[in-house]
Amino acid sequence: MDDLKVCFVGIGSIAKRHIFNIKNHLNDFNCQIDAYRSSDKPLTGDVSQYITNEYHSYEDVPKDYDAIFITNPTRFHYDTLKLFKDNSNNFFIEKPIVDFNDLNKNFDDFKSKTCYVACPLRHGNVIKYIKENIDLNDVNGVRSICSTYLPEWHPNEDYRKSYSSKKELGGGVSIDLIHEWDYLTYLFGMPGEIYSILDKVSDLEIDTEDIAIYIAKYQNMLLELHLDYFGRFPIRELMIFKKDETIIGDIYNNKIMFKNSNEIIDFNEERNDYQIEELKYFFNLIINKIDNINDIDNALSVMGLTGGKI
Repeated sequence: MDDLKVCFVGIGSIAKRHIFNIKNHLNDFNCQIDAYRSSDKPLTGDVSQYITNEYHSYEDVPKDYDAIFITNPTRFHYDTLKLFKDNSNNFFIEKPIVDFNDLNKNFDDFKSKTCYVACPLRHGNVIKYIKENIDLNDVNGVRSICSTYLPEWHPNEDYRKSYSSKKELGGGVSIDLIHEWDYLTYLFGMPGEIYSILDKVSDLEIDTEDIAIYIAKYQNMLLELHLDYFGRFPIRELMIFKKDETIIGDIYNNKIMFKNSNEIIDFNEERNDYQIEELKYFFNLIINKIDNINDIDNALSVMGLTGGKI
């Protein structure tokens, strides 16, 4: 069992999920978990039981962490990275890596460090199966969609107060659902050209875009991507049009359908399963120095696509 000492900067919903998973599902790693918070409001019992030390002043934070988890709102990511650069050699950065205002900032201080940017869908069975078992060299077209209803993301919270609904916090469907561009480039690489429309069309009470449509041109195929905050029936799937088969990767329901051969592969996987797999991967990355599948450079390139730029 590996003993690790980690610190979370920001304790929102995704941080709580990671902390719960580390303590309850990663039995190979014995983790001390500390927290750095800007708020002095007491943590609720469901997560506070897992926190060893809580800091509110940076000067009090130790500099010997095995990893720092950057899990505060997106617009604070870059400044947080710079602030904590000497506290660890390993960083887990929640997606997206930064907001657009910091896209061209200097990351030289981190070239010698291991910085992994979250890409949980890559660790799910649907994307893993497509990556490892399907020949993607004879694809003519790809269609990807993620359509969900923002007020239902966190039912116990007011969506109008979330970072997703506020431009100043780095929200908006184009960047919030960067998962899609992440797995698409993981499977097919970077496109040669990209065209996009980002707009606010629904009656959601937000000041960010609620729909983003992209068309990307590759050497031998076209790719279409649809993202929205207002779909009342959740859809998250990838359609791959090959010369001899049409394949649907249903990420929401964790299955793959081969439409011509009428074959279905059902992975019976829950969302938390691939979140756990991602944490296992990250700890193996920093302990065993395996390949980093989503470093800062790659994450910044993918982020550029969300704004419709190569």
